Amino acid sequence: MQFEFTEEQLMIKQAARDFAQTELKPGVIERDEHQKFPAEQIKKLGKLGFLGMMVAPQYGGSGMDAISYVLAIEEISKVDASTAVVLSVNNSLVCNGIEKFGNEFQKEKYLVPLAKGEKIGAFCLSEPEAGSDATSQQTTAIDMGDYYLLNGTKNWITNGSTASTYLVMAQTNAAKRHNGINALIVEKGMEGFTIGPKENKMGVRGSDTHSIMFNDVKVPKENRIGDEGFGFKFAMKLLEGGRIGIAAQALGIASGAYELALQYSKQRKAFGKPLADLQGIQFKLADMATEIEAARLLCLRAAWLKDHNHPYAQASSMAKLFASDMAMRTTVEAVQIHGGYGFVKEYHVERMMRDAKITQIYEGTSEIQRIVISRGILK
Repeated sequence: MQFEFTEEQLMIKQAARDFAQTELKPGVIERDEHQKFPAEQIKKLGKLGFLGMMVAPQYGGSGMDAISYVLAIEEISKVDASTAVVLSVNNSLVCNGIEKFGNEFQKEKYLVPLAKGEKIGAFCLSEPEAGSDATSQQTTAIDMGDYYLLNGTKNWITNGSTASTYLVMAQTNAAKRHNGINALIVEKGMEGFTIGPKENKMGVRGSDTHSIMFNDVKVPKENRIGDEGFGFKFAMKLLEGGRIGIAAQALGIASGAYELALQYSKQRKAFGKPLADLQGIQFKLADMATEIEAARLLCLRAAWLKDHNHPYAQASSMAKLFASDMAMRTTVEAVQIHGGYGFVKEYHVERMMRDAKITQIYEGTSEIQRIVISRGILK
């Protein structure tokens, strides 16, 4: 077992931390307040290679490993979880999906600009009646010969209005249920493509979340990823890797809240001494630090399995389940340690508590993770 990071991994971690502290932190409260997408920051991250971290250099990516990806997402999430989810979706779902399962035409046309950060991608699986039950796709893609006619609505789409490239799951043959679903690359601007209103969310408010509507959108056959009926398997495979990113996001939110609580406990005095001298606070900090370290090891183990081409579905679900639940516990305690100051925006921890909640929901709820884990251990 090797617990040391390589020099390159440590450099990536430090670069992400420096960027978070200098570029993201100054405006993060304002972006949260006004639901402002971090457009300039994402552009800079693209130039630094963070939007195509695990993509091969031949397709415009940075060629990094999954462990580096976890380290970067954690550091970004310590400051701004909204920016982190943009990176997670573009890296884990969109870029990974096209690189792993797309053909050369699709890689050259779509993957290269996505990996370079020139464009942003979105992943469209959830629907009004298909959340955890992803097999119940109502969006249809009727085979019209050399193109599909796409109709339907997708919900909760991260990067909804800022993306240029959308990976859309749609039902082509309802009789085959999940085996009749296709994965299509849809471009913003295609006739019949409409972006719905922005969602007014509790957390990750800087993230750009919309519904997407398709009304007789003609999608060329060349934009289908994989064989006919491959769409559901495609989505499930990508979510296995995507959950590593969300687990790292939850880890980062918790770690950031813990760092603030630790610092505050040393500065704030009560009963004539620093909060950190009070055993009640010491025990909270000890529990937080221990659970964060446990979550970090789960995340890194899932990433290591992915890097070494071992099965990692169960490991990524365990990481996401534990890290997201831990993030909620940790952020609540961080607010408690701050007392009344934790309840106001300038101290950051109230935002982190709101941001943590979504990590228990998107890319598979905690309940879905338990299903995945239990199937694995009972197999």
